[in-house]
Order: sequence, then structure tokens, then C-alpha cells
Amino acid sequence: MALAIPAIYRSTVGKKAVMAVSGGVMVAFLVLHMIGNLKIFYGAESFNHYAHWLRTLGEPAVPYRTILTLIEITLVVAVVLHMWSAVSLARRASAARPVRYRSKKKSHAQGYAARTMRYGGVIIAVYIVWHLLDLTFFVVNPKDSGATPYERMVADFDPSRWYITVWYVLAVVLVGLHLHHGIWSAFQTLGLRTARAERALRRLSATVAGAVTLGFVSVPISITFGWVS
Repeated sequence: MALAIPAIYRSTVGKKAVMAVSGGVMVAFLVLHMIGNLKIFYGAESFNHYAHWLRTLGEPAVPYRTILTLIEITLVVAVVLHMWSAVSLARRASAARPVRYRSKKKSHAQGYAARTMRYGGVIIAVYIVWHLLDLTFFVVNPKDSGATPYERMVADFDPSRWYITVWYVLAVVLVGLHLHHGIWSAFQTLGLRTARAERALRRLSATVAGAVTLGFVSVPISITFGWVS
């Protein structure tokens, strides 16, 4: 039994399953994180209360920030497994077909969203590192630990730092494309795709990806243009 899990993971089906499940963890994180970010539109008090709640979740049963730290560790593990599975599958596919062939008809997998799949995991990983350095360790944030979460968020996307907003928006758009194709691929991997459900699943993939993208970019754009200050 101890060798069963590694054996399953070494198979193509196992790698795809790990990729789908780890991707699901990241999607859940992105959706919940987006909802939390949107609280900034309710004002400083609401946003700061949400940030405080995240850090005190589980108290007094567990120490300060324990649950949030566990969530961050789980997310990092999910990203690593996702990228590892993606690289392994890409190498296996390349080895199985060493000579590329041309096809006049482009499939869905050959679309722009599919081509960004290889970069999506890297972008998410970079975002997580940047996010931790920015709002957890305050290394790249203009404000120090004495500022409130709301003040640090507003300082991040100050108009004078427009290049941060541009980078952030471009990264989120690429992540959105990754989500669109990734969610659809997960449905296929988990065996949920049927002829009857295909259209609904495609719409669901596009809706989730679009909502996450718009939700995330709305915050930096609103701050940069002075709609939130």
C-alpha cells in the first residue's frame, strides 16, 4: 500500500488528477481571496476588520495566525504539486511525440489560453511570493508594519507606482486565461465532461475565470485612478 500512491502518481492519469486537485485548491484560494479584497470598497474599517479576522481565525483554540499560516502552506504545496505535474506531463508528451507535426485546423488546446498554461503556474507562484513579501513581511510595501492593511493596500497601487498596477493587471489577466483553460481541463480529467454538460461546464469555466479576473483587477485600478483612497 505504501508504494501504491507513488505508483499512481507516476502514471499519466495520476499526474492529471494531482494537477486537477491542486488546481482546485488554488481556484478556491483565488475566489476567497478576491472576495476578501473586494471589502476594500466598503471602506477602511471593513477591510481592516477582515484582515484582522484572517489573522485571529481559530483563536483562542490555536495561536495567532495559525490558521492563516496553514492556509499559506497548503497553497504553496498545491502550487508546487501543480507545477511539478504540469512539467512532468509536458515532458512525457514531448517524449511520446518528439517530432512536431503541423495541423491546419487549430483545436481548443492550441488556443491562446492553452499556450499560457505553461506560464500560469509560474505567474501564480511569483504572485504568492510577491504577496507574502508585500503584505505579510512588508519587504516590498511602501508602508511598514505600523500601517493598517488598508493603508498598505492603497500605498501599493498609489498613482506614482502605476507600473506596479500595470504588472499586477497583466499578471491577473494571464492567470485568468490559465483558470479558463485549467478549470475546463480539470472537468475533463475528473470525468465530469459529458456531451450534455459540455456547454454548461465551458460557461462555468469562463464565468469563474472572468469573475476572478475582474474582481482582482478592480482593486488596483480603483486605487490608481483615485476611486479608492
